[in-house]
Amino acid sequence: MAPTIVHSAFTALFLLSSLTLLNAHAVIPVKRANPPTLPSGWSYKGCYVDGVNGRILSTQRPDDAALTIEKCVQACITAGYIVAGAEYSHECFCGNGISNGGKLAASEAECNNNCAGDSTQKCGGGNRLSIYSRGALATVDPPGPQKTGLPGSWTYQGCITEGVNNGRVWKYQIINQNGNTATSCLSQCQKFGYQAAGMEYGTECYCGDVVDITAAGATPAPETECNVKCSGNENYLCGGGNRLTWYKWTGTPLYVWSYPAGAAAGRYELLIGGVCIPLLTTPGVNGKYTFVEKYGTGEPNSTGAYELDIAKLNQPGVGGAWREMHVKTDVFCSASITLPDKGGRQLNVGGWSGDSLFGVRLYWPDGSPGTTSVNDWQENGAELKLQNGRWYPSAMVMSNGSVLVVGGENGSNGPPVPTLEILPKVGGTVYCDWLQRTDPNNLYPFLITLPSGGIFVGYYNEARILDPVTFATTKTLPNMPGNVNDATAGRTYPLEGAAMILPQSAPYSAPLGILVCGGSTNGAGLATDNCVSIQPEAANPQWTLERMPSQRVMPCITALPDGTYLILNGAKQGRAGFGLATNPNLNAILYNPAKPVNQRMSVLANTTIARLYHSESILMQDGRVLVSGSDPQDGKNPEEYRVEVYVPPYLTAGRARPSFTIANKDWSYGQSVTINVNLPNGGPAKVSMMGAESSTHGNSMGQRTIFPAVSCGGGTCTITAPPNAKVCPPGWFQLFLLDGPTPSSSTWIRIGKDPASIGNWPNYPDFKKPGV
Repeated sequence: MAPTIVHSAFTALFLLSSLTLLNAHAVIPVKRANPPTLPSGWSYKGCYVDGVNGRILSTQRPDDAALTIEKCVQACITAGYIVAGAEYSHECFCGNGISNGGKLAASEAECNNNCAGDSTQKCGGGNRLSIYSRGALATVDPPGPQKTGLPGSWTYQGCITEGVNNGRVWKYQIINQNGNTATSCLSQCQKFGYQAAGMEYGTECYCGDVVDITAAGATPAPETECNVKCSGNENYLCGGGNRLTWYKWTGTPLYVWSYPAGAAAGRYELLIGGVCIPLLTTPGVNGKYTFVEKYGTGEPNSTGAYELDIAKLNQPGVGGAWREMHVKTDVFCSASITLPDKGGRQLNVGGWSGDSLFGVRLYWPDGSPGTTSVNDWQENGAELKLQNGRWYPSAMVMSNGSVLVVGGENGSNGPPVPTLEILPKVGGTVYCDWLQRTDPNNLYPFLITLPSGGIFVGYYNEARILDPVTFATTKTLPNMPGNVNDATAGRTYPLEGAAMILPQSAPYSAPLGILVCGGSTNGAGLATDNCVSIQPEAANPQWTLERMPSQRVMPCITALPDGTYLILNGAKQGRAGFGLATNPNLNAILYNPAKPVNQRMSVLANTTIARLYHSESILMQDGRVLVSGSDPQDGKNPEEYRVEVYVPPYLTAGRARPSFTIANKDWSYGQSVTINVNLPNGGPAKVSMMGAESSTHGNSMGQRTIFPAVSCGGGTCTITAPPNAKVCPPGWFQLFLLDGPTPSSSTWIRIGKDPASIGNWPNYPDFKKPGV
């Protein structure tokens, strides 16, 4: 329809008198035949040319076959904008100013389309917008990359292509349809330790490292090819089609990893050929090492349990270094701990299916290295069993000496068992809604007795503290951070990471720390490349995140006697389970909590043996780490019988090792104990107590590192035992003497006696009991 032209001199005079200025543009408002009813402060600003350099208003509303100026203005107000424009009769656009060089049309008559909902109003024309605004109309500069006001020490670097062969420069992708900006993208990458970041297609954020650019084959691109506005701020550009607006962290490095070489990196060694594929290993107080495997579902000639005596390594088969033992039901994905009774019996609970789900199995380690042991696993389901059947449970010795058993499923991929129970049996089971809610990602939860007396539970990506009597929640902790692009990444089976208690030192006034490393995501199985730590009893506990040198799912962690932690085993992609992980992670990482945050990790030696699902690591009495297992069933990596040791740097430095003798190996809390010492390097001397552990599925049940008070002189050292069962639950510990960084071999000691009289349990004649 042709525009209505007013030829009268009166009208022309009116138009001239209404002239206003906008950034040197003459704006000539026109009195409409039926002027719209506008909200207070809104007015018509003129007919503008649209689309020469892109849209001049940032946001288009849905087409409206009944559009009026009033409807368009109200839609923009509702969406939070102060400028509205109508075009082609039925299109409405919103923004906060004119962008992309938008200018007034040569003639008001170029806005000649009647509004679809009111033919007496004009709603723009072909590439022409009828513009209305609240207050003065602003002009928005043409968008470009954000170069100022950036978070932290980020610096704009330019526009680059994506990788060759349709490859991505950075694999960590975050899609933010409405809020992607340089600030949001860079802040998230920085939080997770990435020192390069880029945006693409306006809505996509990527995190990674500078070296990834060259590795992907990306090259610089013209700035004009990064031309898509950020979805969270139309004033800036966030890449383009297969083009990245990228930034580099130029401040103090977000992390510093060490790369020791030679002897300082430690080494892997083959210890012995194995006779089983263990799923759980435990050091015995008799100086030997127990292996249990998935009996009944494992190798057809397996008895399900073996004991390794490293004093007989020159006799590598069964009957020599290996002693055949026996279990009656399948221990596949069960839990184990060492009891605080005076025999140091090992307890194994749960299993795979049927009767094994309820299994309670006991082994009393006897003999000594080089001599033949005779005791075997004992089990009688008709007399002694769990109240609930459990596959993938966890177990822990409580401060009162009883055993807490938590979680699991009712058989292979069965329904959850969201309960806990006590051994020896006390009352019924306790329902845990948080286990029900987070199934199936909470299996093998992390259990830790806290110095306050509470019980820390870490499961899936959550954590809480339980009352040790009622098991009610006393504190819900913040969720564990996950991956940079997936907050729902998990830390327990099947999204399996590993957890450790950080060292406790006399006088035990500092809050206890807990470390959790690795994990994965549901779906894509993107393995996690960070560790997180927390002090759960602090006033305002928060997780601290530290990036790892590589991704790792199904890791194992072994606490070392010098207060450091060896992270090893696992894969760089996937999740726990048969055939569900790829790209074995072959290197070891040393984590030293005595160093500053984000400077604690050193990349150590590599192995040549893939250690995937069902691999383990435990501390040996000579200070080495026993590394075993791997049952991937993936058609690529073998079921692994070979047993390795990792020799830590403190044993490869060539320093003479200290030694000690001790008479009292059964301590009371707060007791002073004297040892005779030999310190060939002159000290300084300290001692460490390393809790008896059982390793399976990233869980080291019973692990604890304690540095008690010690004073030395005249060839002796006097140790003051920890003060109570909350700081140090009753049980067995390897006692090491350190001469500077170098540890001795250990001696097993017990602390706290047997407060639950578990040495008299179970009260059946077919079970051997050490007594109290």
